[in-house]
Amino acid sequence: MTRSIQIIAAIAACFVLLAATGVVLWRHGAGPGPVPHPRLESVGPRLTSNQTAQPLAIQGEGLAPGLRLVLGPPLSLELPLTVVDARHAYAKLPAGVGSAADQVQAVVTVRLAGPPDMAPEGEARLTVVNDSAFPDLTAMVLSPDGRTLFIASPPTDTVFSLDVSSGHVEPRVMGDGPSALATYVDAGGRPWLAVAHRWAGALHLYALDAPGSAPKVLPAPAGALGLVVDGARGVAFVAEHVRDTVHALSLEDGHAVWTAKVDPNPRQLARWKGQLAVGSLQTGQVELLRQEDGAPGTTLVPRPGVPIIGGGTERYSAQVMGGTAARGLVASEKLGRLFLASVGPNVGPNAERMEVSPNGGVAELDPERGEVVRHRGFGAGITEGLALDDEAGLLYAADVGLGLVRVLDARQLKVLQVLPMPLPEGTPLVRPGADFGTAGRAGVELHAGPRSLALAPDGRTLYVLNRHTGTVAVVDVSEARAGRARVMRQWPVTEMRTQEKRRQGQVLYFADLGRTAMSCDTCHLEGHTGGVFFAKTRPMRIYRSTTALGSRDTPPYFTPASTFSLAETMRTVGSRNRFHNPDLTDAEVEALTLYVSLLPTPPNPFRDEHGAPLETVELPDGRRGSPSRGRDVFEGKGGCVACHPAPLFTLDQDSKTRGRFLEVGTPNALPLRLEQQSLVPGFGPPSLVGAWDVWPMLGSGTAGFEVREGNRLVVGTRFPLRAVVEMSGPAHGDMKALTPGEQDDLLAWLLSL
Repeated sequence: MTRSIQIIAAIAACFVLLAATGVVLWRHGAGPGPVPHPRLESVGPRLTSNQTAQPLAIQGEGLAPGLRLVLGPPLSLELPLTVVDARHAYAKLPAGVGSAADQVQAVVTVRLAGPPDMAPEGEARLTVVNDSAFPDLTAMVLSPDGRTLFIASPPTDTVFSLDVSSGHVEPRVMGDGPSALATYVDAGGRPWLAVAHRWAGALHLYALDAPGSAPKVLPAPAGALGLVVDGARGVAFVAEHVRDTVHALSLEDGHAVWTAKVDPNPRQLARWKGQLAVGSLQTGQVELLRQEDGAPGTTLVPRPGVPIIGGGTERYSAQVMGGTAARGLVASEKLGRLFLASVGPNVGPNAERMEVSPNGGVAELDPERGEVVRHRGFGAGITEGLALDDEAGLLYAADVGLGLVRVLDARQLKVLQVLPMPLPEGTPLVRPGADFGTAGRAGVELHAGPRSLALAPDGRTLYVLNRHTGTVAVVDVSEARAGRARVMRQWPVTEMRTQEKRRQGQVLYFADLGRTAMSCDTCHLEGHTGGVFFAKTRPMRIYRSTTALGSRDTPPYFTPASTFSLAETMRTVGSRNRFHNPDLTDAEVEALTLYVSLLPTPPNPFRDEHGAPLETVELPDGRRGSPSRGRDVFEGKGGCVACHPAPLFTLDQDSKTRGRFLEVGTPNALPLRLEQQSLVPGFGPPSLVGAWDVWPMLGSGTAGFEVREGNRLVVGTRFPLRAVVEMSGPAHGDMKALTPGEQDDLLAWLLSL
């Protein structure tokens, strides 16, 4: 008996030691034990970023506790492995690793290391994008007294404070990925800055009357994209894209006053008469929630027949099938309206075969009647940031694609003035200067990239955040109604010329040089998905706009395949976006390809602190599943690995299996005016990495959208993975042969990829 106790104690001590080093034994299916020489087969994803901690999945043979993941030069570090069985292990790459600031990426060789008797074999490649040295100014707010601007750079974990009178800038180190800002005055009259974060689950509150004081840190959901604050009631409204919810949080202690499910990837928020308007980046809809309790109200989306004023889609009002991403949103109490910036109503199949229908501009929404009143299209550019002077009835709209700010009469949506943003001296141009402002093309100001606007309390000064040049333009708008707004000066915020070719690629990604209203960002917002469009390419049909994140490793592109490398895609699509006015130069192709090749998938939030899948996952529809059991279904009974092998879970990851277009029995078209669509069977199996943040799904978009009344799209489900399972027959894993529990486990695994 004593000997047995000693053995049990020794085994227990081993478990304690392994837990302390972050390494665990097989959780299930351990098999007969490790093979003599563990072998590394792959690391996924192959492309990742250093702006935050990133989970890595390791596939191999004979994996066993005691192994470590070794990353070669220039990173030169070792990571502990969480080994779950002989085939699967996980690690977590810490934030901030990388090389010099001017280096865009680190391509490293990865191998296994362990005790001498293991002698691990095999190696893989991993690319780490140097985002932490690539400032990107994406959000700006003004202090309540109008003296200080606050500007967020999520990749560098920085919020800059800019004194508007002197131009003095002070950087503040924030939490992980400051993504949304708001300023407010509390019930006691005290001014505050609120900062929500994309990667850190925290809301930071800074008392602006106590400079240098530590922030008040409240718990908040990770994945924040949008933020507004009701200071008088002491409530912050946070929109997040992990669970696609809006949280009303108490500013006292961070507890949730209410939580509401909304359309995928909510970002734009605006308060209006006791309602909270929420704009989706995926569905093109604006939902109204009651601020008091989050109760859902009206949903506003362009319908067939919505008036379109100006631009190339004006005569296609009857063919409107829905909306496009909500890029900017402001509320007018005085006019009883919401104003929405987008690339316009989404025109569907039509007899004239007019394809890809962006018409960037501003829509007028009537929340009381629940309708989109009209869309004012500009015919060119990509309208994004909005600012409203409700008292003067003036609306300001930033065009990131053309480098302009438009001044509009808010009541009539009439353009009063178009104001180009000047460039700092010596700004590098993406092509020779003589190529701009001629033959109907945009001017050099497109290099500015105006993204966000802030209006002074007295309405006489407008501040414009120029994303690409890293400056804030100070605009005198005291005579804007008469068309005499003027740029007074520009304040530099931070140095933007490190990684110069990558920066030029960013300019090209957002630019509308040909004034066609089409840029890369038009269909792939911030590199991600963008709903569906009619005739993205030929054959002419409704296509799902796929994500470009992580796409560099999964050619070919389009269905059927028409481009076979990222560079070929950039040349073909980039030139076509401009209607070949002019074609991209070789230098432009190189810069744009570099930029897009460095767009990684975001870190998976359904992983634990070691980078491994969670024990159980709550699914978006409230059910629960086990990722580990789901992996067994994926690799076994479901037969999913035949088309979705690791590490990117697509056949297109390997040159030997690329370009296979399969007919698996899922719907191949949205049934909207099918006689005006040219349908082909089969789609390429997409990568499943990042599937937790993709909506809609399937090449047709039928896992998400559905057709109502025969002529418009509506949101059929907010959980497209469930829809894919329900639509799948014997040719697609025969999901109906799985038990309900097995289906839940499989979905939990897919959310963890």
